[in-house]
Amino acid sequence: MIKSMTGYGIASVDSGGTKYTVEIKSLNSKFLELSLRLPKMFAEKEFQLRNDCSKSVERGKVNLSINVEQTSSAVKAAGIDNDLLKHYYQQLKTVSAELGEPSGNLLQLALTLPEVVKYNEETVSEEEWKTVEKAFKQALDGFQQFRKDEGRVLEQDVKQRIGTILDNLKAVEAEDPKRVPVIRERLNQFLADAAGVEIIDHNRFEQELIYYIDKLDITEEKTRLKSHCDYFLQTLAADDASGKKLGFITQEIGREINTIGSKANDANIQKLVVGMKEELEKIKEQLLNVL
Repeated sequence: MIKSMTGYGIASVDSGGTKYTVEIKSLNSKFLELSLRLPKMFAEKEFQLRNDCSKSVERGKVNLSINVEQTSSAVKAAGIDNDLLKHYYQQLKTVSAELGEPSGNLLQLALTLPEVVKYNEETVSEEEWKTVEKAFKQALDGFQQFRKDEGRVLEQDVKQRIGTILDNLKAVEAEDPKRVPVIRERLNQFLADAAGVEIIDHNRFEQELIYYIDKLDITEEKTRLKSHCDYFLQTLAADDASGKKLGFITQEIGREINTIGSKANDANIQKLVVGMKEELEKIKEQLLNVL
């Protein structure tokens, strides 16, 4: 079973007046490209999140974000150093009196001076982190399910296209036996027109014809193409199916299709080959989005 590299998952958990929302989304990429957007309070957890994502996500261009929203009316207020505020205020008041300046806004000015207002550094407790981890796991589960669902759609599409290639191969097998009589007749007619029937050495003609037809034989290519298509379907159904492995198999399928087209020397078979190439290109495009 294959999975798509395109995925999306989101989950939210409320805890103690705070809502934590984790969102994960990804697009296709040859490697794992992980981008995290975290609040400052979770900075120390970045390595852990990266490690968990790399184990589960495997590959793709992934964006993970955590949003924190206060759902209660309680707001964490900043602290004020009362002693320092008084010290600044008295100094400002003394200078103001000495200069004869108004002292109406001295308190407001003192509040803006260094170290008066102290903001506690944002930290996350173990209990809060467990809540975030719960949301992360829920989002990751949804993300993985999205990938599986998309993978099933891709699987059905490539199966259908491999089926079309096999149908065209059957048509090629039906057309193949018709080639030899046509080639024999064409060459015989050509020699008769060029040199005359009476001087044709029929034994030599048959020898040359056998050699020429052997060069056009596509029996091995047909067998290998059938084998590669069957292997593709087996790999597609396997638990460890991967886009890279399937991509390698399509290269072998393409090689046999191209050889059949170059050796067939038949208009009807060429049309079927073109149809197979078209389906194979669409399969390759789909595999770019397979994990």
